[in-house]
Amino acid sequence: MKTQKEKSEIFQSLHQRPGCFIIPNPWDAGSSKLLSDLGFEALATTSAGLAFSLGKSDGKNCISMEQALANASDIVQATSLPVSADLENGYHDDPEGVFDTITNAEKIGLVGGSIEDATGDSNNPIYDFDFSVERIKAAAEAVKKLTYPFVLTARAENFLYGRPDLKDTIRRLQAFQDAGADVLYAPGLKDRDDIATVVRELDKPVNVLMGLSGVNFSVNELTDLGVKRISLGSSLNRAALGALLVAADEILNRGSFTFSEDAAVYGNLNELFSQNK
Repeated sequence: MKTQKEKSEIFQSLHQRPGCFIIPNPWDAGSSKLLSDLGFEALATTSAGLAFSLGKSDGKNCISMEQALANASDIVQATSLPVSADLENGYHDDPEGVFDTITNAEKIGLVGGSIEDATGDSNNPIYDFDFSVERIKAAAEAVKKLTYPFVLTARAENFLYGRPDLKDTIRRLQAFQDAGADVLYAPGLKDRDDIATVVRELDKPVNVLMGLSGVNFSVNELTDLGVKRISLGSSLNRAALGALLVAADEILNRGSFTFSEDAAVYGNLNELFSQNK
């Protein structure tokens, strides 16, 4: 098992080398072991994947910081890969709370984390501009005080909350960049020109979300656009749940069990999960 310092250095180097890399999002220890075994170089948690696995909704403050960090800790302990966490809005409105969340994240072995400008309040889904920047400044100040390098990702959530304002999104990302964020991320971008514009207007690595319906750029296409990191959000968790729904529907409505032909082999899973990573 690599040390946290080694994982931190590896994660930083992934953002510094040419080209882009994929950072898939497991939702528990088992899915993290599977993804590690396939050869990915880093992992990130998923707030939606965690929420769905607990039978809760995402984006409405249904998951506590304690639950999110416990889940992240399980994933960290299950793999030798660097792990970054989806820390939602830092589980606090105030910048001081965001500062504490970053500190707590590093303590459990995480080497990166994202803070978003979504409030969790459907009546006021996005924090005001100035306050959003203050929250990222607090996160960046926390990073400076950590023992090990920590990659801070700042997220502008406009496009996920029915506000497809590219100008405001870029303005926010530029301000987050100036506030000390290491990676910039606007989940929900689906247009090639929008992605290219975001990359062009920023001076730090850009993360793009794939796995959304209606958008299917290849790794090579995103690399050509200048994207540094590709994450998958809750899409792998939803793919797994989708397979469960298809299998259950077959059982209930057709009375057959052909879904098992596509299921992962019991012996292969058992052997993989018996290994110490």
